[in-house]
Amino acid sequence: MLKYAVIGTSWITQSFIDGAKLDNKMQLSAVYSRSEEKGREFALRNGVDRVFTSLEELAGSDVDAVYIASPNSFHATQSEIMLNAGKHVLCEKPITVTPDELVYLQNLAKKNSVIYAEAIMHMYNPARGLLAKAMERIGRITSAHFDFSQLSSKYPAYKNGELPNIFNPVFATGCLEDLGIYCVYPAVDYFGMPKEISALSYFMESGADGCGSAALRYDDKHVTLTYSKLGQNRLGSQIFGDAGTITIGSISQFTDINIVFNDGTSEKIIGDVPKERLMGNEASLFADIVADPDGYSDFYNELCDTALKTSRIMAEIRKHAGIRFDEYKEIK
Repeated sequence: MLKYAVIGTSWITQSFIDGAKLDNKMQLSAVYSRSEEKGREFALRNGVDRVFTSLEELAGSDVDAVYIASPNSFHATQSEIMLNAGKHVLCEKPITVTPDELVYLQNLAKKNSVIYAEAIMHMYNPARGLLAKAMERIGRITSAHFDFSQLSSKYPAYKNGELPNIFNPVFATGCLEDLGIYCVYPAVDYFGMPKEISALSYFMESGADGCGSAALRYDDKHVTLTYSKLGQNRLGSQIFGDAGTITIGSISQFTDINIVFNDGTSEKIIGDVPKERLMGNEASLFADIVADPDGYSDFYNELCDTALKTSRIMAEIRKHAGIRFDEYKEIK
């Protein structure tokens, strides 16, 4: 069983821990937090007694792997420390802020013979393959619209004068990095790299992008992406073919997927899936790759390639939309 530590004590870390228990391939061994008190509380809640407040001490410990769920601006530096220590790393999206950092860290992982992957539900979800097969049944696809608009639970605090991390550009975050990436991933995965990108963003007083849109032009199709932390999507996403339309209730979780054919008949591809199971897929496949890197080499290479393509598109969207992280110090 893969012995792992977590960096971060947020709800997403808890979701990963809960999901990892489903297939029993990973065992939580330690918690890292900058706050000893918060780390102890989180560790106790999850039945472990080792808490680190030093990244270097965690890197020198006996854990095999680390799941990183810290603010975006810490991802690259923390990954570098762990990879240099010979730890396998599963890092929450966005895995790095810039594509150059990702190339550097992917090469570092290869040099040290460890696995370095992005924790993004899309790539580990069985629905990914089901959707690909469904797309073959709707004829010629000339357009798609992927939307992830979810009213942030932190927005009331922001309106009351607080500055949650998610709305603070110091942490290299904002709507595109938090939600828009879930729209970019399927575009890259199913349609490849676009020929042209255009994008717009709405900026909050903090300087963070609160919502935005991007248009990806391909030789044979046009894909639009919309994302917001200031309002709630009620309609989902769609892929349009000349023989039918695929509707996707949740583009982040790939649930509630249906085909509606031109004659009005419809077919359910997948319904609801518990979030715990979706996080469990990430943990299970990551553990499989670590245990059998040769057997899973094709999938791992696909993970790395898609992550890099996504990172490059994200960087291009930021450039066109005027999203800047001026205080961020890039590693490479």
